[in-house]
Amino acid sequence: MKRIVLLLLSLSLVVGIFAGCSSNNTTGNSNNNNSGDGDVVTLNLFQFKVEIADQMAAMIKEFEAEHPNIKVKLETVGGGADYSAALKAKFASGEQPDIFNNGGFKELELWKEHLTDLSDEPWAEHVLPIGKVPMTDPDDGKLYGMPVNLEGYGFIYNKDLLEEAGITDPPKTISELKAAAEKLDAAGITSFSAGYAEWWVIGQHLLNLAFAQQDDPEAFIAGLYDGSEKIAGNKTFKEFQSVLDTEINFGNANPLTTDYNTQVTQFASGNTAMLQQGNWVENMIYEINPDMNMGFLPIPVNDDADADRLPVGVPNNWAINNKTKHMEEAKTFLNWMVSSDTGKRFITEEFAFIPAFDNIDPEGLGDLGQSILEYSTQEKTVPWTWFMWPDGANKENAATIQEYAAGRIDYETVLERFQTTWDNLK
Repeated sequence: MKRIVLLLLSLSLVVGIFAGCSSNNTTGNSNNNNSGDGDVVTLNLFQFKVEIADQMAAMIKEFEAEHPNIKVKLETVGGGADYSAALKAKFASGEQPDIFNNGGFKELELWKEHLTDLSDEPWAEHVLPIGKVPMTDPDDGKLYGMPVNLEGYGFIYNKDLLEEAGITDPPKTISELKAAAEKLDAAGITSFSAGYAEWWVIGQHLLNLAFAQQDDPEAFIAGLYDGSEKIAGNKTFKEFQSVLDTEINFGNANPLTTDYNTQVTQFASGNTAMLQQGNWVENMIYEINPDMNMGFLPIPVNDDADADRLPVGVPNNWAINNKTKHMEEAKTFLNWMVSSDTGKRFITEEFAFIPAFDNIDPEGLGDLGQSILEYSTQEKTVPWTWFMWPDGANKENAATIQEYAAGRIDYETVLERFQTTWDNLK
């Protein structure tokens, strides 16, 4: 009997231990997957827009105050740094963020295995049509990202300096741009702040015009992929040389060593009359010169009537890692950002963003944001095509443009290299 009693006691003890272990495992899983009473979840957010890093941190504090059980750890890599390479390194090292940026199109295809379907999120019905295109998978029709905003770029110009040089009508064509540069030069004013040290400024944004000004950009790009179109010999790519030559000949000294911050600072300080950038630099410019009187000019490649257009698109999208342990919290953060009064205020007033949603009024826009909105309303826009290019083409093309700017190769060689890069990477 004693042996039986001892055996029963032992069995009871073992069962109790297993029950305790089971209870502890369940609690641990619960802590990892939700923000129940007393539990604090930390979201890792990895983004690339250095221009709003401080404002983003301030917005996160507001979110955390309203959601005390959710903390957001912000990490920003951008500007002169390569966000794409940094993101790949994060995933390769196992330090995968919960929320990160994705450009859509080719990047959507490249990263789809890591992305969460966001089609049924509350904000999805409010996304403007242009905002859905980059992150909607053409195969399954699902939406895998939330647009950060709408942006546009071109030549930002100092209205006061152009007036000082006697330029009363802002240039809209390549001939008018050259004439304006000559007038500025005669008045002792440097026309352009050229940041050719940055691959994305020249190999992505500037070169985009040679693609975006095609009669049918998407058809042209499709033709490059199937071999029915060629860069060498293409009319628009030939015309693109005029833009390069005008900026190089009438730009700041040492463009090949001029980085992003230096480029913007030169313009904001009144040392140059024009700057090839987008409305994302608005806050940076106003911080240096609160009284800057500025607007947008197109980047014309010819004298056609439709040269007066700005490249407008979705710069990037918020995506959620489909392996995150905090899915609901990540979705809560994204929805709060575009549905709460606080989030909307930060998007328009603090970030100076043009919202990509019909439930957010574009209030508080500065000169640049307002200019982009006017061009968009008048449908005077061309697309952002680089998300459709082969991965890595933008950097290799930038290196080619840098060699041309340094005088080491002629323009015929430039076009041949553009074609070779496409063929090697497609």
